[in-house]
Amino acid sequence: MNQYTFTSGHRNVLFGAIGIGIVCLILTWIGDDAYHTRFWSNFLHNSVFFTMVACMAVFFIAASITAYSGWHTTFKRIWEAYSMFLIVGVVLLAVVGLGNYMHWHHLYHWSNAADVETDSVLKGKSSFLNNNWYMFGTLIFGGVWAFFAHKLRSLSLDEDNDGDKNFGKHKTMRKYAAVLLPIIGFTSAALIWLWVMSVDAHWYSTLFAWYATASAFVAMIAFTILLIIFLKSNGYFSLVNENHIHDLGKYLFAISIFWTYLWFSQFMLIWYANIGEETIYFRERYDNYPALFFGNLIINFLVPFFILMRNDTKRKFGSASFVAIIMVLGHWLDYFLMIKPGALITRNHALGHGHEAEAGATGHGEAGGHAVEHVSNFVAGFTMPGLLEIGTFIGFLGLFLYVALTILSKSSLVPKNDPYLDESVHHHVI
Repeated sequence: MNQYTFTSGHRNVLFGAIGIGIVCLILTWIGDDAYHTRFWSNFLHNSVFFTMVACMAVFFIAASITAYSGWHTTFKRIWEAYSMFLIVGVVLLAVVGLGNYMHWHHLYHWSNAADVETDSVLKGKSSFLNNNWYMFGTLIFGGVWAFFAHKLRSLSLDEDNDGDKNFGKHKTMRKYAAVLLPIIGFTSAALIWLWVMSVDAHWYSTLFAWYATASAFVAMIAFTILLIIFLKSNGYFSLVNENHIHDLGKYLFAISIFWTYLWFSQFMLIWYANIGEETIYFRERYDNYPALFFGNLIINFLVPFFILMRNDTKRKFGSASFVAIIMVLGHWLDYFLMIKPGALITRNHALGHGHEAEAGATGHGEAGGHAVEHVSNFVAGFTMPGLLEIGTFIGFLGLFLYVALTILSKSSLVPKNDPYLDESVHHHVI
């Protein structure tokens, strides 16, 4: 079948998932602190994660078109559908930006003008880290991504009804794709600095944007594998076979290693230099989030490395889908670890009780204070994702898939006039 039908059953499942997310957000808000830090950090975490997955989808479309790639053509509608979530993602992150203006939250230390005036580091960064840059950077840069995603999909659909033997539509797509690549390259780094890295406002790393982007790219490939296998199990994508899954598995394997290289490079250089204002980022996570800190590396490197090292495991739907599920969850946890610790520190500063105040006296009092603080943070979903964090993820996942499947249902799954369709149909990996 070349036309996907978004059945009421699938629709109801996703509505149920979205409902779970809404309920969890409401419960989070009700039981939260004065700044609703758990609510807003969960909202930011999932908004950034799924928006970056959508960004990586349109990036890979543009890169494939520019590189004259053809192997992906039979399933490129999935990437086009994912990229349409950018519109939703920009709106969600604009809500966070509006919260900076309205003081709905205190996720970002630099968003408080009084703190900036008394902090030389924040003041030095204030030309970039400010409410206007956050809001208009999100709307303008994110809007540009969404425009190009819409344009590339529109041209792709027009090509289905175009009998031009010179492939004029595809040549136009190549021009748009070539323009988009450097735009995403520069603007995605800026937005990652704003959305994620600036949660730890005093810290920065020149590798961070690469690291966060690689994480989102792996998640996007994993989502692609899972949706292909799901749709094939329902009778769609008959032209997609184990050779396409094999190549997606190679990307999953390769970019997981690249992600690990960035993880190690960032950590090793900062650890070796041992400069206080740099080590604070990893010190916080190493000391207070050890399970996630080391688990992040085990899940997102060792699992794909050892399972996907063999050729046959990349081709088998069972092993590929298993690793893909682990990668989605693993890189969602990676973004959790990027955002939650900094949000907690900023919250503690705003409420006037940092780690020192929580700990109390020295000796047994200090140990007891840290233990109480750790338990409190665990219960509040900061040390480890709790049920409300998992439920919120399910809600955002439902929204993401609802947008993607709605888009898929509006056109043919097979781009019948794409000049590279025949190459993709006969794609074979030795």
